[in-house]
Formats: sequence, structure tokens, C-alpha cells
Amino acid sequence: MKINYLKNILMSSAVAGAVSCGTGAAPDLSSVQDAGDKVKRVEPLSWWTGMKTPLQLMVYGDGISEYDVRMEGGKGVKVQTVHKADSPNYLFVDVRIAENAAPGTYWLVFSRDGEIFKYPYEIASRAAGSAARGSFGTSDMVYLIMPDRFANGDPSNDSAPDTAEKADRSEFFGRHGGDIQGIIDHLDYISDLGATVIWPTPLLLDDEPEGSYHSYACADYYRIDPRFGSNELYREFVQEAHGHGLKVIMDVVTNHCGEAHWWMKDLPFKDWIHQFDEYTGTNVCFSTNMDPNASAYDLNLQESGWFVPSMPDMNLDNPFVLSYFRQWAVWWAEYAGLDGFRVDTYPYNEKGPMSEWCSSVLKEYPSFNIVGECWTSSIPQLAYWQGGNGNKDGFDSHLPSIMDFPLQEAICRGLSTDSMAWGEGMVRIYDCLSHDFVYHDLSKMMIFAGNHDLDRIGDVLKHNPDRQKIMLAMMATMRGIPQLLYGDEMMFVSKDRSQGHGGLRVDFPGGWEGDSQDFFSEEGRAAAMTGTDGKPVPEGRIAELHDYARTLFQWRKGKKVIHDGKTMHFLSRDNTYAYFRYDDTDAVFVFINNSRGKKRIPWSHYSEIAGGLHDGRNVVTGEVMEISDSTVVGPRQALVTEFKRH
Repeated sequence: MKINYLKNILMSSAVAGAVSCGTGAAPDLSSVQDAGDKVKRVEPLSWWTGMKTPLQLMVYGDGISEYDVRMEGGKGVKVQTVHKADSPNYLFVDVRIAENAAPGTYWLVFSRDGEIFKYPYEIASRAAGSAARGSFGTSDMVYLIMPDRFANGDPSNDSAPDTAEKADRSEFFGRHGGDIQGIIDHLDYISDLGATVIWPTPLLLDDEPEGSYHSYACADYYRIDPRFGSNELYREFVQEAHGHGLKVIMDVVTNHCGEAHWWMKDLPFKDWIHQFDEYTGTNVCFSTNMDPNASAYDLNLQESGWFVPSMPDMNLDNPFVLSYFRQWAVWWAEYAGLDGFRVDTYPYNEKGPMSEWCSSVLKEYPSFNIVGECWTSSIPQLAYWQGGNGNKDGFDSHLPSIMDFPLQEAICRGLSTDSMAWGEGMVRIYDCLSHDFVYHDLSKMMIFAGNHDLDRIGDVLKHNPDRQKIMLAMMATMRGIPQLLYGDEMMFVSKDRSQGHGGLRVDFPGGWEGDSQDFFSEEGRAAAMTGTDGKPVPEGRIAELHDYARTLFQWRKGKKVIHDGKTMHFLSRDNTYAYFRYDDTDAVFVFINNSRGKKRIPWSHYSEIAGGLHDGRNVVTGEVMEISDSTVVGPRQALVTEFKRH
């Protein structure tokens, strides 16, 4: 006992002496024992020199709050403040990294009553140009993938020994085996389609006992789900995507975690999550965020109520929670080399802390784009969430981009009907876009006809390939940042629409060994005789739709007038719709005939912009196009023509 006591005193003195030396030689820690299982977690997993985001380590271990902690091992890195939590098993450690700090392995040194042990912590050099990285915008097309349903590149990881749910491809809400390797294997397909950005739904560990395939109930914010791959493979995927000219958006969830998250067994603070005497769900009343008449009671329920019973609601008003999520976002951006974020369930978060979160990310990466899922049909309420909007209450979300749900609703309701009743058909889209004056920045709006949470647009359009092509033409030519759900380029439909999300999130044919059809290959598309619901499709329509989408989106890549041009549209009440995208030198004319009969283009209606247009070309066929009153567009057809101006 006496010998061990003297040994601990000597080691403690050595460390204390090094601290007092400031920038002197690093202490000799070789005789200090490693932490072993005393420290179970330290998050973030690592950090970098030259970052603007303050570093606050969350240290987790049995009784760890009883220990003093200091940082040793090099120059310019030291512990500033240590915070205890409600649980004795956490410490929150503020670490200062000086501008002249040297990259390398540092040591968190813990000591108590003569006991001392160390834990390694890596601080690397920030990559050159990291802060100046670009992001996604109007020149891009975003391809949305649900990884579990896209392609199975590594069958060996379909199930993992340390996760609860095992793979069963026959289950609508089960894991089917798609993974990161499957995405890597098909980057050529995505790039060839004309996409320039990949948005995979979350890839972090979701360890719920069932329905975990979507990964929106996170169980570990710093670990890729082993059934998808690993942290290293995710970083490799981003690098491979960049090599194919593709950017990568990470889908992040700050509003809630999953019940299976490791901290749910031992919360750092009682208010780490929102807790009630009994389960209390959110009232989903987004208007409480901007309604001057809203009660504090309703606002609290909107922010604090749980999304669903399996998804505990995070309390971003707790400054340690907010700090955790600020660092987490920056860590993944830096570690993986990301190009942007999509934030799930954005208005369910506390709006003040989320404004700080956005500001923090943008301070680190000024050109970074973040798009928020603000799911509302109300145009004024949607506009409220975009950063820089002139809100009456003075609130600024600092959220650069928003998802255009009102336009999505207008497209689905307008395209799916033959009705020419007042306000029906294509007039819905005209009316929706007539409200563009409400928005702060039209270039920072993600437009889409469907996503992983909505009915497949192929189902909405009643499995009609011609209307599907109209949708694709609009996605390629309207203002904003277009997003396409995987398979919508070939009119994927639900396998069983009655199964809701599980039925619409269909497997991509060809992504699994033994598939009878392969829609990734040109030959497989040409030979396809059934759709994703197993029912026959008209001969050649799968390949026709794909090639139509590829032609439009490849053309769109280099069409600056589509990226940055203005819009002028024209009202009609015969289920047609016409609009121009234009600038000083170029124009793109789109005429949509969603009716059951042929329609003559009324060029005289467009004289204010049609004058001076010349050198017309049909974008899809390459044919020369003249401005002529004899031009006729067939039923349920879209004409896309590019012109020079003046």
C-alpha cells in the first residue's frame, strides 16, 4: 500500500510540475496508467487546429466527475474549465487550442486522491482550404437516396452482432441490406443521370429493435451504422463521390435521438431531453413560432413534445446540448469533407438555439449550404424560416435554404388531374409561384415532386409516364435547387401503397444479387417488363423515362439561365402552363400541356418576351424550333426549348 501510494504521489507531482511549466517540455507520462475502461467515451472523437468552434469535450465514465482533469502532451492546448453534470458519470471539459498549437496526440490526464490515468486525444491539422469549401446551389441537381433500399454492395454486413435488428428483405419496415458500398458501386449511374449532389438519408447508428432501416432515431452520433459500413468507409464514399463530380449532403437530426441511444440509460442532465410525467407528443403547431397570438403553453408543446414515442426530444435550450450538436455538425463536415447539411424536422427544434447552431456552422464554413425540412403548406410560414427574411418579430433563423413543400403540393395536385375547374390543374402551380414575392432568396429553395416521406410521385400521377415526364421537365427548368428521389427518373411506384413509408421506399432493381431486373444498366432498363410494384409497364417506357431525365439534367448542368435567370409565367385555364427562364442573352421556354387534347402555343400572348428570341432548339430532341403559331404540343406533353435573346 505504501509503495503504491508513493508511486501515485510521484506521478501526480510530475504532471503538476509540467502544468506549472506552461510552454515548457511535455511531461513524461509513460509511467501513468492508461484509462482502460475508466473512460468509456470522449466526444467529439478528435479535433483540429485552426477551428473557430469552441471545443467542449463530453467525457463519460463511471464516477468520472470525481476526478480532476488536465490536458498534456504538447504546446498550446490546455483545459480551461471543467463542468460537472447531474449524473456523476459525466464531465464537460472546455479545451482551449491556441493559434500556435501543434497537431498531434494529446492526453487527458485524470487524477484523484493520488490515482492518475490518461486518455489519448488527437488534434490534427486542419486541411488547407477547408473553411473556404463550396457547397450546393442552383447549378446542382440533388439525388436523394435511402441507403437501405438503394443497393447492397456488401452482403456480409446486412446484420451486425452488436445491433438489435437483423436484415429481412421481405419485411416492408425491415432492413433490406443496402449500404454505403452499394452507393459507391453505383456512383457512375448517379453521375451519368446528371445529378451533381447525393443526399443519403441518415447513415448513423439506429439501434431500435424494429423499423431502424431509416436511421432517423440515432443511437450514436459519432458512429456510422455497421450495417451501412464504417466511419472510414463513409469518408471514402465522400472522396469517391467527389472524384465523380458529385457533392455529398449529410442528413442530420438535432431535434430528437432514438430510445436506444446509449445516453438514455444515464442522461448527463435531467433536462438533456424534454421529460414529462407521461408520454407527451408534439402538437405539430408550427405557427406558434411566429403567431403573435400564440400561447406559451402551445409553443412549449410544439418545441418540447416528442416526435414519436421512440424518439426522445432533445432540449437545445440546455447549453451543453447545443454545444454538443454544434461540434458534432462541424466534426462530420471536417472529418468527411462534406458539402452541406439537410436538417430533419427543423421547426420542431427550439428556434433560438437552432439559429445559433446555423450561425456556428456558417462561421466555420461561410459558403456552406444548409437546407431545413420545414414541412408546411403555408407560404408565409415557410418563408419565416429562411435566414435573412424580414420577419416582423425580428427573428433570423440563419438557415440558408428551405424545402419548398407548397410547390411540391401544387405540382402533385395540379399534375394529377384533368379538371379545368376554377383553380384546378396547372393553375395551382401558377398560383403557388405567384407568391414568390414572399421569399427572401429564391435561389436557396429546394424544389421536389417527392421524397422519402411522401407518396411516390409515380403513384400520385396514376402510373402515367407522360405526366412523369412533365414533372421531370419542371424539375429541370424551374427556379431553385431541384431534388429527385431515387427511382423517380423511371417512375418507381410503391410496392404496396397501403404500407405507407415501408411500401414506397422500394428497393432499386439491380441493387441486390439475384434481382430479376437491373435498372442500373442500360440493357436492364431496355428489357424491363415490370415496374417496382411488379405490374407490367408499357414496353420501353422505363428506358424512355430514364433517358429523358438524363438528357434534361445533363443539359441543365451548363445552362446558366436556369441556375440564375428570372422567371416569367403566363396564366391559362385549360390545364396548360407556360413559363420562360431568362436573362439578358438567353431564354428557356417551357410549355406544358397537361390536358387530354392537343394545344396550339399562343405565341401572341408572350410577345413581351418572345420578341428578339432566335436560334431555337428543342432541348430533348435537338430539333430546330421556330416561333410559330402553328406549333402544336400533344396531350400530356412538355416542350422545352432554348433560345438566344436579342
